[in-house]
Amino acid sequence: MKRHQLILDKLNHEHHVEVSDLCEELKVSAVTIRKDLKLLEDKGLLYRIHGGASLENPYINDRPINEKEKISVSEKSDISKKAAELIKDNDSIMIASGTTVQQLARSITNKGSLNVITSSLNVALELLNHQNIQVIQLGGNLRHSSSSVTGHYAQHILEHISCSLLFLGVDGIDLDYGCTTTSLEEALLNQKMMEASQRTIILADSSKFGKKSFGRICGLEQVDQVITDSGISPNLAKKIKDLGVKLSIV
Repeated sequence: MKRHQLILDKLNHEHHVEVSDLCEELKVSAVTIRKDLKLLEDKGLLYRIHGGASLENPYINDRPINEKEKISVSEKSDISKKAAELIKDNDSIMIASGTTVQQLARSITNKGSLNVITSSLNVALELLNHQNIQVIQLGGNLRHSSSSVTGHYAQHILEHISCSLLFLGVDGIDLDYGCTTTSLEEALLNQKMMEASQRTIILADSSKFGKKSFGRICGLEQVDQVITDSGISPNLAKKIKDLGVKLSIV
């Protein structure tokens, strides 16, 4: 069908298409486009995601941290520098695990004292030489792939802690399913971190959007702010803002 070929041509050129854009361009209803996308997905030609389709599989599997830290390096650096601007002297903050929040630890330049609670061994090591930063390393079961801890002990400590900010890295953000990570245990710990923090700020490069993984952390509407890069589509950016989430694009 000619319409199917036009959809595939557009997808091959842009790597991601929105149902609304296809409706306008092809002069057909959203119902028709969704049927087209399902047929093309059944043939293995694309993956359907929220509001559109992508050439990339939206389902994320666990990968070692030394592989992930080589992806979107410049974007993660810019995101982390923007996030570091939110940290005030004499603050108490929480930093979860992941390569983007590890970059955040490298970007912290506060001169005043700071309390940092983290589940990430790499984050703790990045902050080791800052004499003005008190680092509280959560204990528990060590995840070798992420160099971070999970489990009951880490969750128990969080019951006695209150922080102003939580900086959270995720493996996927889907408007319907929410924010996810590859580990269910880590997702549960992230939920406890959110409960112990006044505000939750997600640091995620634009490749994370439209993706989902095994462990659901929360709905996107439960997040206070998302910091990402300019690769995010204007349509998706608008939908995030419509949820009442502050969106910062670097």
